[in-house]
Amino acid sequence: MLEVNVYNTAGEQVETLKIDDERFGKTVNVALLKQAIVAYHANRRQGSAATKGRGQVAGSTRKIFKQKGTGNARRGPIRTGKVRGGGMTFAKTPHSFRKTLPKKMRRGALNSAILAKILGQNLLVVDGMSLEEPKTKFVADVMAKLKINRSCLLVPAGLDETLYRSARNIPDITVRPVDDLNAFEVATRQKMLLTREAMERLLDRTDEKAVAEADAKSDAEAPA
Repeated sequence: MLEVNVYNTAGEQVETLKIDDERFGKTVNVALLKQAIVAYHANRRQGSAATKGRGQVAGSTRKIFKQKGTGNARRGPIRTGKVRGGGMTFAKTPHSFRKTLPKKMRRGALNSAILAKILGQNLLVVDGMSLEEPKTKFVADVMAKLKINRSCLLVPAGLDETLYRSARNIPDITVRPVDDLNAFEVATRQKMLLTREAMERLLDRTDEKAVAEADAKSDAEAPA
């Protein structure tokens, strides 16, 4: 069984949650987690770099001078990559670096990232983070009382504009709703702080029966 501490906004521990490790795959799948992070990095690349090859630059195709006897280096037309103004020898062309991962692999990588956070005692749950208006000082004080002084992934249960506006000016704090979590952001932040509602929603999502029903519904809705 896994244990996750629940704190209040004053930094005091008020509860300990007992979680079955089977919800997150029992063990951290390092290979799958690395594959997901590599795919995330690759998908951020634009792939728009381009240079002109010898067939794309302007100029005659006539051989400038004969092959031998002139004392010059042997070369062909003025568009060759061996002279200034010619085309690039190995010209870059736009292409996609995108890598795709199946849904179950993405889910497995996310579960491994979350499990690693729990095992490393870097996943915390806080109760009472609801705000009526944006207050950056309130969120900063909560982080300080929980001794979070480096990068942190703050996870509300849903789209919380007030919480987002309260935390966006704090360095190294990323706000991401629980339904939008991905393995890369979980793995590359030192701490992960969930609201009580977000933790309950996360546990509901990792329930085996709920996952099986969601997969069946997705497969039924998929085009033949």
